[in-house]
Amino acid sequence: MTHTDIAPRDTHSKLLGYLLWLFGFLGAHRFYYGKPVTGTLWFFTLGLLGIGWLIDLFLIPSMDRQADLRFTAGPINYSLAWLLLTFLGVFGLHRFYQGKWLTGILYLLTFGLLGLGVLYDFWTLNDQISMRHARRAG
Repeated sequence: MTHTDIAPRDTHSKLLGYLLWLFGFLGAHRFYYGKPVTGTLWFFTLGLLGIGWLIDLFLIPSMDRQADLRFTAGPINYSLAWLLLTFLGVFGLHRFYQGKWLTGILYLLTFGLLGLGVLYDFWTLNDQISMRHARRAG
């Protein structure tokens, strides 16, 4: 077994994490790294009144490592899917990118099911992608 066989794949990007951190008072970076509960808390409290948001500046490398270990790597790029969800989620582009054409069209026609589908995807996108990768590998 070589080092590359046991080394985790880089599923998430620190660069994108820091970009989303700029919007971190809304929890974007926390959702990206698979922390939907605290992402939601950040959203409703503006990053714990900015204090949690500022502390996260130093926690992003750790959150990135945890996400790399937790989520399965594969052909769907997590960072691209998250960019599409974050900035164009109401149009369903992140769903089209994953090959989910039917729900992508549904999101396109309903503004992401009036935002509720987008919220659901903020909570579950990492797991959706990871499960697809695991099914392909298995």
